[in-house]
Parts: sequence; C-alpha cells; structure tokens
Amino acid sequence: MTSLICRSRWLAGALMLALAATGARAAGLMTPTDGGLPPLSLNQQHVTVDVEDGYAITEVEQVFHNPHDRDLEAHYRFPVPEKGSVAEFTVWIDGKPVVGEVLEKQKARQVYEQEKAAGREAGLTEQDGYKAFDVQVSPVRAGQDTRVRLVYMQPVDEDTGVGRYLYPLEEGGVDQRQLDFWTANERVEEHFTFTLNLRTGYPVAAVRVPDQPGAAVTQTSPTQWRVVLDNRAGGQPHGDNQGGGEAERPGTTGGQPAFQLNQDIAVYWRYPPDLPGSVDLVAYKAPGSDRGTFMMSLTPGDDLPAVTGGRDWVFVLDVSGSMAGKLATLADGVGKALGRLQPEDRFRIVLFNDGARELTSGFVAVTPEAVSDYVNRVATLQSSGGTNLYDGLKTGLKSLDTDRPTGIALVTDGVANVGVTEQKRFLELLDRYDVRLFTFIMGNSANRPLLTALTDASNGFALSVSNSDDIVGRLMQATGKLTHRAMNDVTLDIDGVKTADLTPGRLGTIYRGGRIVVLGHYWGDGPADVTLSAKVGGETRRYQTRFPFPAEGGANPELERLWAYATIQDLQRQRDNFGADADLEEGITDLALEYGLVTDYTSMVVLREEMFEKYGIDRRNADRRDLEKLAKAQRESQAPASHRADQGQPMFQQARPSMGGGGGGSGGALGPWSLLPFLILFAAGLLRARRASSVSRV
Repeated sequence: MTSLICRSRWLAGALMLALAATGARAAGLMTPTDGGLPPLSLNQQHVTVDVEDGYAITEVEQVFHNPHDRDLEAHYRFPVPEKGSVAEFTVWIDGKPVVGEVLEKQKARQVYEQEKAAGREAGLTEQDGYKAFDVQVSPVRAGQDTRVRLVYMQPVDEDTGVGRYLYPLEEGGVDQRQLDFWTANERVEEHFTFTLNLRTGYPVAAVRVPDQPGAAVTQTSPTQWRVVLDNRAGGQPHGDNQGGGEAERPGTTGGQPAFQLNQDIAVYWRYPPDLPGSVDLVAYKAPGSDRGTFMMSLTPGDDLPAVTGGRDWVFVLDVSGSMAGKLATLADGVGKALGRLQPEDRFRIVLFNDGARELTSGFVAVTPEAVSDYVNRVATLQSSGGTNLYDGLKTGLKSLDTDRPTGIALVTDGVANVGVTEQKRFLELLDRYDVRLFTFIMGNSANRPLLTALTDASNGFALSVSNSDDIVGRLMQATGKLTHRAMNDVTLDIDGVKTADLTPGRLGTIYRGGRIVVLGHYWGDGPADVTLSAKVGGETRRYQTRFPFPAEGGANPELERLWAYATIQDLQRQRDNFGADADLEEGITDLALEYGLVTDYTSMVVLREEMFEKYGIDRRNADRRDLEKLAKAQRESQAPASHRADQGQPMFQQARPSMGGGGGGSGGALGPWSLLPFLILFAAGLLRARRASSVSRV
C-alpha cells in the first residue's frame, strides 16, 4: 500500500509539472464588444472568500482600464461555480457602489438596452445555462477605470474528512465551445489578491493549496486559518513536491509582478482523524417571522462494511477531439491497472467520440497476455470528433451479467453534442439496468447537470475534477466509496417541530465519507426527534437523536438564498429530466425574484440610483445584501461557533471516515485501490489534452 501511495504521489507530481508547462483559457475578463479593439487592461483583481457554517461567500472585485479614446460597452464572462449563484453585482457609478436588482430576464435586458441607448451607466448579469455568467457594462468611459464586484454563494464541499473550495477561472477546452469574439488577456497587470478565511466549528489539522507555490497559509487558532495569494508579496515560495502551498504551521509568501489567470485555485482543509460522526444545525429566523430557515448537515460515522467478492468494471472513456495527446499515458495506465485487478474481477473498455465502440470483446479476465494485448491496442488509438456520450453509455451497458455487481466508470471533459443529447433519453437508458455509474467530471465547462443527473439516477456518484485539483487526493476519496457498501434508500424524518420545503427532496444513496446536507423551513421551536434511515446490504438501519430548533434569531441570513437556490436546482433537474414545463419555469422565476438570484429566467441589472425609482424597481436585493454584510461582520467579530446539535444524544457511535487515518480510501479485499493508478494516469492524460487543446485554439 505504501509503495502505491508513493507511486501515486510521484505521478501527481509529474502531472503538475506537465501542466505547468502549458496554458489554458482564462475567464472573468472585460472585453470591448467591438471585436476590433483589444481587451481592456485588468489592473486589479481582489478575491475574498469566507468559508464558515457550511457555506462559502465569494466576493470578486475587479478594476479595468479603458485605454481607448472613446466610451465602450464591455463584456465580462466567468464560469458558473458548482452549486453557486450570483447574489450581488455591483458597479461603481460616480465613485459610489450601486448594487443590482433581479428582474425577469427579458425585462432586465430591455431596461439595460434602454439605459445604454440613453448613454447612462448600466450593467447586466445573465446566466448562460450551466456554463457561465455573462456580464455587460456600458459605458466604460474613455481613458478611465471601471470597478465592478460580483458576490456568489455556495454550499461547502466536504468529503471523507476533507473540505474543498474551488475558485474557477478556466473556461472552454471541450468539444462544444461558445465562439467568443475576443482573445483573453490572461493576467492581472498590477495587483492580484486571493484571500480565503476558513472558520469552522471543528479543529482543522492542515490546509493545502496545490499548484500555488506562492500561497501563504497561516493558522490563528485550531478553528481559524487563512490562505493568501498576493503577487506583490515578498518572500520565498514554499510547499511540497507537488508545487503547492501547504501548512500545518504558519507559512510564508511568494509572488511575481503579474498574476496569470489561466488556472483555477483549489484550497483543501483536513480535519483530524478522530472527529465523531455528528449532526450540525444552522438556523435563521428573521425578526417578527414565525418561519425560519435551517441547514442540517449529517456526517455519518464509519460503520459501512467493506465489499467482498468479484466485481465487473466497465470503463467508458471519452476519446473525442479534446483528448489529443494522451494515448501513451492511457496505454501505460491500462497496463498498470489491469495488472492489479483481483483474479475474480473482470473488465471491459468502451471508447466514444462521434460514435462508440468496444475495445474489448465482452468481459476479459486478467492475464499477462490480455494485459499486453489491450495496452498495445490503446497505444494505437487516434482521438478526434465530437462527443456522442449516449452511444458511449449505451455500448457500455450492453452484455452485463446480472449475477455480478457492476460499476461503470465514465471519464469525460465534454458536452454531449453528437447523437442523442436529451437528458430524458439518458435517464430512460439507465433505468433499464441495475448498474451504478461513477463519473469523473473534468473541468468547468462539462455538462455537470446532465452528468450528475445520470449518476443520481443510477445511485452512483459524480466527482468534479479541476486541472488545479490535487488529483491523487480526489481519486483517493473516490476509492473509499468503491471499496465499501453504501447507504441506500436514505430518508430523513423530523418530528416534534413542523418542517417543510426540504431540499433535496430525495436523498437516495450516500457513500462512505459523504455528508448529507438538507435545507428547509421550520415553524415554531423546541425539541425535535431526528431519524436517519437507510438500507445497508439489505439490512435496514436507523440512526436517531433529539435536539432543539431555535425560537428566534440566528446570524446566518444567507441561508434563505442557499435554500432558494437549492430548491431552484431541484426544479431545474425536473425540467431537464421531463422537458419544458411552464409551471416549473414560473416557480424558478418566482423564487429567483424573491431571493435575488440570477438563473436561466432572471438577470441582475445595475442602473444609476435614481433610475431604479423611475422604472419602479424595488431595492430588495440591496436591502438583503446590507443585512447579509452586517451579519457577516458580526460573525467575524466573534470566535467561530460550533453548530453541533447532537452532542447530548449522538446520532452516530463511531468516528467519521477520514483521509487522515482509519479511512478515506483504505480497506477491503476488493481491488478498486488497484484502479487508482489507471484513473490517475488517465486523468493526467486527459488534463494534458485539455491544456494542449486550449492552447491550440486560442
């Protein structure tokens, strides 16, 4: 096991060095809509991230300079963060910040165009589906600076005792790319800062920032850490052999004159290995309201047994045009993986681009001859074409043995753009088979809604992977889920306090190391009995606890937006699964207007302050942001709060799974650990392909 981990670390190090030598498309740059003019100069970009109480608030403030001798309209685009929604768009007008308001999409566009035609300052933020947020600002005055700020919120990703935050910058690099009219200016000319403030209710053992040697990681208490990147800071970079900032102690800083916006920024934090399984409750009730909003996070203890016996594996691999340059890596990875499978396991390999074909001829037993044969076949492949994901999955689902447990590992960075593309057809296909789909979603432009819906429908899981991620760590998290049984048919019951509007409406399957996060409304207060029920290997298990819901107050008004956006995502999934529906679209629109959220049906518009009144636009979002900023300042003035609710009557009797010890990827006689080298090497080749493809098309 030790040699495998060392080999994995070496591979990841080689991967990071390879990535460092290439470029990628950057996002979040303001560019004249007149394609004949060069991009505006991005002089400053300051990113502040506050991670606390189970969610993250990201503020991005940028200063652009218009060097031209005439006023311009400018375009600003950045990837949609996973589960993130824009809550504020601000433009400085006459030296003062003006916060935008959310309107129906068509109305917002109409108001913006009218103000632009009148020559008055205005801004507009729209959502391009799952891909990106598009911002327009007019006019950007000749020879002057323009200052903008975007704020978005999202739940925190925590898995197997490790938290993760990703600041997305890379855009594109898949087969179906929007034809942009601009060439990216991929750097901040004067001053770039990235500051992440981590405040938790549990002690944090270590913080890591891969691929950022200039990151300063400091600890001010067991529950408070800070990560800073500053291109003006002095000192020497530090980090481990993967080229990233890491600390279990205060760190130093490093920097360079200009900061390149060509890669995401990933931050990890690891909890100690002995933390108990727990239930955490964060609640907010506005003054004078009987209805409150809550977020309940359940982190189960490590009591799921290891899987034993043989298993079939089907690898469905994207070999479309964006995958060029990976074939030697694939051949090496196939050889290492097949040589480590258990004798009772079998495998198939399916490839897809414009169409799909099976590289194997049915399931193959692992022998030296078979390994050599398929390594050579992979080495002769040629990548090209589009992404016929449907045919790839359809081919992978053929000829399954119903008497053996089967997993499908889908690795793709693309968007279904050839053949069948309707989400409903994908779900109908998967519904015919008793199989679990495990998807590795590569990059910011992949169709996360579709791929996540497929894994949910098959009771599998989807893992998003960025170029800047710690690839080995992400895949180690996945292996723990494959080597242990899962909780199936999970339900959550709350009695004693009235609750409603819970999201997600269906919990489905929870894998080892996973955390269950439920948002909803409650009325009244007092003690509640909370029961988590699940089937594990056919046996029904129940976990119970009892704790009170608060009568009033709370310091987290952001919970209202988080609940609203999670509910909107549920409605969007229903729309994507079953087709367009006027009632669903109306429901999404109403929630977005009430809670100030940018969606497919709503946009955020900024006007001169006096023009809001002229158009009859209430300043509800501005008022909500004032409340949220005040609450954030109050939280920062105090030590991080513990929100553990089941301390008096623990729901779980064992410690939670952890990457730091006793968990996270270990365990079991089954061979998914042996799949790790394959997945690492495949991911390495895929990421190189994305980088090379991006460079060739910019």
